[in-house]
Amino acid sequence: MQIPFCSVFNLMNTWQIPVIFTVGVIAGFINTLAGGGSLLSLPVLIFLGLPTAVANGTNRLAITVQSIFAVTGFKRKGVSNFRSSLLLSAPTLVGAVIGAQLAVNVSDLLFKKILAIIMLFVLGIILWNPIQRRYSAIQYKGGVSNMSRNRHIVLMIIFFFIGIYGGFIQAGIGFMIIAALTTISGLNLMETNSHKVFIVGINALFALFVFVFHNKIHWPIGLALAAGNGLGGWIGSHLAVTKGERFIRFVLTICVIAMAARLLT
Repeated sequence: MQIPFCSVFNLMNTWQIPVIFTVGVIAGFINTLAGGGSLLSLPVLIFLGLPTAVANGTNRLAITVQSIFAVTGFKRKGVSNFRSSLLLSAPTLVGAVIGAQLAVNVSDLLFKKILAIIMLFVLGIILWNPIQRRYSAIQYKGGVSNMSRNRHIVLMIIFFFIGIYGGFIQAGIGFMIIAALTTISGLNLMETNSHKVFIVGINALFALFVFVFHNKIHWPIGLALAAGNGLGGWIGSHLAVTKGERFIRFVLTICVIAMAARLLT
């Protein structure tokens, strides 16, 4: 059940608009450089009184806007390959519709606990990746198109299930995409992030369609959060390129440990 429209506007008359915007900036920054920003924004939306499903749907509006700014930022810095990103996004958009449909009525508590374990596993892969060390110099020559057919098939299957998860809860999908791309394709973290923000945006957009259909979006709060997420995504995309892979790895490590600790408590 949703909160009356006028009641939420009353809540947003004083300090809550800048709070939502600030949370959005931080979440957008974290999402673009690593992942897990939704683990900050979702609790805030619920704290404001939004039902879980409405908070989940409203967050997708912000993620979609954030991704547009992040993709644009990477494009302006010359780090993007839309053709490869679109190819990788295809199975995730199908999964997004399935996952979002489940999220309309199903609790996500168990998935949050599972996510904590997954994120710690992802951290291990990112920090010490024998597959990338062995094959990246040979296979990575500027794009996903250089992968073998078998690796493409495996990646598409994995991304379909990542899409379902992303459609269901969103939080932490960036970690999963990073793990899949660095492990299977051998891409470095900068190129991986440019693909990741595109894929996350497509996933969020198609999940958003489902939440809109079920009337699970609170537009005033969503737009305030989206403005913050967009700014955070823009800043994050520029820092990802200017600071380089070591900076991304540092932020990623901090985010994974912090978000996993939060989920397990």
